[in-house]
Amino acid sequence: MSRDAYLILENGKYFKGKAFGAEKETTGELVFTTAMTGYLETLTDPSYFGQVVIQTFPLIGNYGVIPSDFESKAPALKAYIVRNWCQAPSNFRCEGDLDTFLKSAGIPALYDIDTRALTRIVREYGVMNCRLTYSLDNLESVVEEIKPYKVEKAVSSTSTENRQFYEAENPERSVVLIDYGAKHNIGRELVKRGCNLTVVPYNTTAEEILSLNPDGIMLSNGPGDPQENVEAIETLKKLCEKKIPTFGICLGHQLLALSQGAKTEKLHYGHRGANQPAKEIKTDKVYITSQNHGYAVINDSVPENAEVSFVNGNDGTCEGITYTDMPAFSVQFHPEACGGPKDTAFLFDRFINMIDENK
Repeated sequence: MSRDAYLILENGKYFKGKAFGAEKETTGELVFTTAMTGYLETLTDPSYFGQVVIQTFPLIGNYGVIPSDFESKAPALKAYIVRNWCQAPSNFRCEGDLDTFLKSAGIPALYDIDTRALTRIVREYGVMNCRLTYSLDNLESVVEEIKPYKVEKAVSSTSTENRQFYEAENPERSVVLIDYGAKHNIGRELVKRGCNLTVVPYNTTAEEILSLNPDGIMLSNGPGDPQENVEAIETLKKLCEKKIPTFGICLGHQLLALSQGAKTEKLHYGHRGANQPAKEIKTDKVYITSQNHGYAVINDSVPENAEVSFVNGNDGTCEGITYTDMPAFSVQFHPEACGGPKDTAFLFDRFINMIDENK
């Protein structure tokens, strides 16, 4: 029998559910994802660092655990909330079950919770803090305890600690990927396009990056408030002066914009899921994209040396920027698409073409 457990929100509401995964209390920032598939990619996405994630799709765990689908070495989220947990997975690639995986990773989870009602609260009142616990004792004091929680040291906690090198089968160019909490498939997409890839930690200096003589620079996704990464922003300012072809994704997009004088803001409840519409302004086409972010570049703050290239189809927020004085562009969504639609994978080809034209 699963143990009773509770999710207490900072507004005083609470939900009763059943526990699985690791047995421990935890506090985090409550967010939701609308992805209908790819729960393993969600669990291993470093951008969820410090957060408690609600899956709006009701059935989770049905195809088990498949390590080759992981997007990082280990989960970075604080806890996992689902409606129905499948305890008997069935898939020819399955190598384990969700409960065992979460236990080994130290991630607590809840099931048998009304995730629709919980998600509606987040949509209406915005992202808020919460605590997964096993008792409602001292409820009022717990609510006060969780209010000050803040996601901190997000990038330093998820970036690689050491430089890594990946060789392409037929290398034609070299790319440096700055890891702010990168998903694995960003690197895969570059390597399969003939790029020798050097992955460097988030705090690598501009001088160290330039010493690698890269043909292009890739700025990865990552968690947390982009404005906290002061040193990384200064590093990008120096790199931009060298006019090296640069492509930024998610947090990398935000950091590049901040380095050029733009501003960012925290969204009411963010964009998380594999079904987010992004409209390309130049072509008037709408692409369905994978997204995971709680912050956005403010449209009106985009500097004179840049133009907004994509906007979100739902709320009009900035989803992409093209720079006019240097070979650089960035997008807020995830063209590497793990998990999610591959509609915008062509952006990697655009980056490759930019590199080749710049040689």
